Amino acid sequence: MTNIIEVTYAQSGESKKTDALGMREMQAKAYAARNEQYLLLKAPPASGKSRALMFIALDKLYRQNIAKVIVAVPERSIGSSFGTTDLRKEGFFASWEPNPLYNLCTQEGEKGKVEAFKTFMASDERILICTHATLRFAFKALDDAQFDNSLLAIDEFHHVSADGDNQLGELIRSVMEHSSAHIVAMTGSYFRGDSVPVLLPEDEARFTKVTYNYYEQLNGYEHLKSLGIGYHFYQGRYTSAIAEILDTDKKTILHIPNVNSGESTKDKHKEVDTILDTIGEVLRTNEEGILIVKRARDSKLLKVADLVNDDPKVRDKVVTYLRGIKSVDDMDLIIALGMAKEGFDWPYCEHALTVGYRSSLTEIIQIIGRATRDSDNKTHAQFTNLIARPDAQDLEVKLSVNNMLKAITASLLMEQVLAPNFKFKPRFENDTEPNQKGELKIRGFKPPSSKRVENIIESDLNDLKAAILQDDVILKALPGNLDAEVINRVLIPKIIKVKYPDLDESEVESLRRYVVVDSVVKNAQIIESGDKKFIKMADKFVNIDELHIDLIEQINPFQRAFEILSKSVTAHVLKLIQESIEATRIEMSPEEAVILYKKIPAFKSEHARMPDINSRDFTERRMAEALLYLNKLRREKANA
Repeated sequence: MTNIIEVTYAQSGESKKTDALGMREMQAKAYAARNEQYLLLKAPPASGKSRALMFIALDKLYRQNIAKVIVAVPERSIGSSFGTTDLRKEGFFASWEPNPLYNLCTQEGEKGKVEAFKTFMASDERILICTHATLRFAFKALDDAQFDNSLLAIDEFHHVSADGDNQLGELIRSVMEHSSAHIVAMTGSYFRGDSVPVLLPEDEARFTKVTYNYYEQLNGYEHLKSLGIGYHFYQGRYTSAIAEILDTDKKTILHIPNVNSGESTKDKHKEVDTILDTIGEVLRTNEEGILIVKRARDSKLLKVADLVNDDPKVRDKVVTYLRGIKSVDDMDLIIALGMAKEGFDWPYCEHALTVGYRSSLTEIIQIIGRATRDSDNKTHAQFTNLIARPDAQDLEVKLSVNNMLKAITASLLMEQVLAPNFKFKPRFENDTEPNQKGELKIRGFKPPSSKRVENIIESDLNDLKAAILQDDVILKALPGNLDAEVINRVLIPKIIKVKYPDLDESEVESLRRYVVVDSVVKNAQIIESGDKKFIKMADKFVNIDELHIDLIEQINPFQRAFEILSKSVTAHVLKLIQESIEATRIEMSPEEAVILYKKIPAFKSEHARMPDINSRDFTERRMAEALLYLNKLRREKANA
């Protein structure tokens, strides 16, 4: 297994400490914004979003004249996170005490739930808990105005989409437009797995955003000290590689591939059986639906939960058992397909092992979150993606290459998310003041050009990076196929313009510059030598006091992807990846051609020749193509 990321944290305990009201650091930050009508809370798994909502909702019920609170979760199992909670004993003025009759996540049958929802809206009851589906069905049976004076809390808000076919998104927009309802939206991963925004810009602008990042959360733990994110290659069928990577001494959630994916054998039940046979012998299924497996190597009895089983009676028993886990010995391995991702709480989980690339970055982040709970049984958490190695004999080589690049992309994004944030400031002439903690001064750097850009940087920077890293052209550039300045000055601003069409040219440039600086710096190493500090970026060591924006602009912010590929695959596989990408190479734009043309004199000076169109070096070949492209444009212009 190759780890792309290995992060160590300070174990300060800060994110788990509570104040006089019983609130953790993140919860207090959210509670400070409790008076806002529309509130978006972005915080990682295990940071306490459910309880943060309870604090805010109770304040709105008792002090802001809100009459009803409706909590909507994506699936029934997550509803247990909003059960009765004694907040008074920790110092808060009220406790969370929903009537079990109106916890619709404990009931089956949507028709009965919709009737219960309608009864709730007409009653004096104050708290209802339901699934997103129940909310959508009930909404169709009610008028928007009936949500007046209510708080609508949407958990896992990334399920919302600005796409006109997304019913939950339409519901949110309708409630905002036609009622006085308050909304609290909560998510651990705001960006979606596609290019469709969660909200339209004009709707999103109405939300006050509270952001608590992964670094703050994990750095403030007591027990968990490090997190590894990596991948393992296999050839043939993934079931043959499971034994190499599945360590049953570690508490593990194993997600097998979707049946429609290339990694699937198309028989999910047989895959589970093969995995169990790899471990040992299934002795029996106990009364809770849990498999008791005798491990082959030492006859130890393991408890395994099979969430791939389609039988609803068996699955309900297993889910009920998992909700009630109280001890580290209650479970050893969970095998799942679509379950045990968002909102699933198993604090003892040490290893999240996922087979096949998941097309949604949100899904990957959610799965990683299953292993990043703080628990006294672990000091290290691990996420491993088991992915197919590209093979020249494979008809799906293009798909394999794309999946590999996306897997590395997801890890690069997590590396950015998990790193501490810097505050960037300009360094002026004769400025000898050292950088303060968490601050980096850069010569030639300009602060954000507007309040709008500041807001995007404050709350949406990782979402923007996700959009950049999901872009098809950027993916093709990851293996070193494009010049750094082309990426920074041509591709990134194009993506910014699509994601934020309301920005003017100066704002796009300001945001582009910040994205590049932040990405490059977070990939860099800061090294102390005596009384001086140096920053290592793309194999260059620079005195941190001499750092200039022009140097940063010449560095590919995704250089790490090429380094990872080069170190992790053979020269043969790397060549295969390059050839696969060249077969679908991006067309050249005038902007790229101009940037490359300006580099040709330096190339000619160094090599005493012009770039060769037949060179094996991609960058040299691209320069030669730029020259041909510009000559073609000149001829066309002259003919015109």
